[in-house]
Amino acid sequence: MEQLNFHHLRYFWMVARKGSVRRAAEELHVSQPAISAQLRSLEESLGEKLFQRKGRGIALTEAGQMAMAYADDIFSAGRELVNSLKHLPGNRKALRLNVGMTDALSKQIAFEILKPAFQFAVPTHVVCRQAELAPLIHQLHAHRLDIVLSDEPASSGLKSKVYNHRLGRSGVTFCAAPSLVPKLRRNFPRSLHNAPALLPSENMGGRIALDTWFDSQSIRPKVVAEFESATLMMVAAAQGELGFTAIPTAVSTTALKQYGLKVIARVEECGSDYFAITTERRVRHPVAAAITGKSHAKLFPMVNDA
Repeated sequence: MEQLNFHHLRYFWMVARKGSVRRAAEELHVSQPAISAQLRSLEESLGEKLFQRKGRGIALTEAGQMAMAYADDIFSAGRELVNSLKHLPGNRKALRLNVGMTDALSKQIAFEILKPAFQFAVPTHVVCRQAELAPLIHQLHAHRLDIVLSDEPASSGLKSKVYNHRLGRSGVTFCAAPSLVPKLRRNFPRSLHNAPALLPSENMGGRIALDTWFDSQSIRPKVVAEFESATLMMVAAAQGELGFTAIPTAVSTTALKQYGLKVIARVEECGSDYFAITTERRVRHPVAAAITGKSHAKLFPMVNDA
């Protein structure tokens, strides 16, 4: 077989990612006939058809799917190489880390996850963007983001590969103003049934886990209010008689002190996993690697109540 032409392979990879020759041509700023010619040359050198007609569009053949998997790895490795050379230890220029975080992710958790970036040996400019997971993954593939933080993994069904790096897991701390705590501690968790509750809104991180746990315990709290802002939720809980609330245990120590709340109980089985999502199997950006690497124990420590 002839030596593989990586220029041809890149054109194939772009067509497969974009789903059509036209969109690939627009992305690469070349003509459609030029791309078609490159694809024919690649198919001839491989001895296999890579695309087939499907309705009014095109789809990968079995050989095309195999080629796409290799192309993803090849070009991902190329990006890793460029990134590694940019961030050699001798290069002391300020670094930049573009971070995406999902709307549902607890911002207290997000800050804890990002601490290694602010403490990194080389000055680092951190840029944070917030959105739903799907558009963040799109920005990740477009190289507008270096890393995405989420409380759910990216789907394995995505056309292009991403890698979920599990950072850790946090249980939930149920808490309330001091005047409510003695009553709610007695006969926990049944004490939460019909008790007034201040909870994260349904689109926020941890709410699904809370509802699942309530169902498993046959508990129906009386939901007084729902919040997209964890800060506002804790301010409301601190007012006294409005109700109990629930926060991630990983950030509970600081939150309890700040808002004068007291622990009712901690429940580890009612919790969330947290992930850093990248396009690289081996994270090469030094600051992103610090986030995904050595910080797990510090991010999610065991909490001991006084």
